[in-house]
Amino acid sequence: MVASAFRSVAEQTDLIMVQGDTSSALGGALAGFDVGTAVAHVEAGLRSHDPAMPWPEEDNRVAIDARASLLFAVTEVSAANLRAEDVSGEIHITGNTGIDALREHIGRIPVPHLAAVHDRPNLLVTCHRRENWGAAFDPIADALLQLGASRRLRIDVLLPPNPMMAQVMRDKLAGCFDIRLRPPVDHVGMIGAMRQASLILSDSGGVQEEAPALGVPLLVMRTKTERPEGVASGNMRLVGSSSERIAAEVTRLLDEPATYADMAQPRLPYGDGHAAERIANITLDWLSRQGRISERHIA
Repeated sequence: MVASAFRSVAEQTDLIMVQGDTSSALGGALAGFDVGTAVAHVEAGLRSHDPAMPWPEEDNRVAIDARASLLFAVTEVSAANLRAEDVSGEIHITGNTGIDALREHIGRIPVPHLAAVHDRPNLLVTCHRRENWGAAFDPIADALLQLGASRRLRIDVLLPPNPMMAQVMRDKLAGCFDIRLRPPVDHVGMIGAMRQASLILSDSGGVQEEAPALGVPLLVMRTKTERPEGVASGNMRLVGSSSERIAAEVTRLLDEPATYADMAQPRLPYGDGHAAERIANITLDWLSRQGRISERHIA
């Protein structure tokens, strides 16, 4: 019933715009493809070049981009991925709307905030990717326990909305050293937590875009990323999920002030905060060229 209703809406629509790589984004795009309605994809061209990392998101975005009419790439790297795949749609580099949202909430990209309210640095941890579920979280927990035992850090672990994963974290970490388990937060709460962190350990895609802009060093618990620009800018490192590597990289940032300072420089590898404006203007121009909207409507 829901599918038939969505199909009916799609048939009466000039353009369907989807964002990201979730299964719902793929579903919306497939509805458009099925009835011949044009599709625009925001965050097009992100690629880890590994279908398993992350799964199913990598396959979802490839499928959307293959048939989308408008492809809004975050960076030149993403645009190059699309060109290499010889997609048929128009490719436009716009930056990411996630940076727009970040600027809206904080007013401006701030000077690095080093969380000097405590006597020790604060490590913020988020972990929700499918590849780190269940037993795969064990080495991550071991690293956090090792770091907690050193008494060099205060560690805040944000529990994910996924109740199964949250319970695994509670079982492994509750009541241990200076590790605090915090409930899930909304986007504004997440930005606040990031601004109060000295460094971040995460497997999140969105955090990979926001941490460089905030000037908070980020260690990514993945071996591959669809957002390599943050690595190239020097704001983040891929550390995988082994306990030894995670603990060593966190300790390295504590022991090497110059390395930390370089990673803590705010940079904008994923856009300048004006992506939405560009996307809107390009979309209106495309609709006008397709005869779906008049010049007076654009004005």
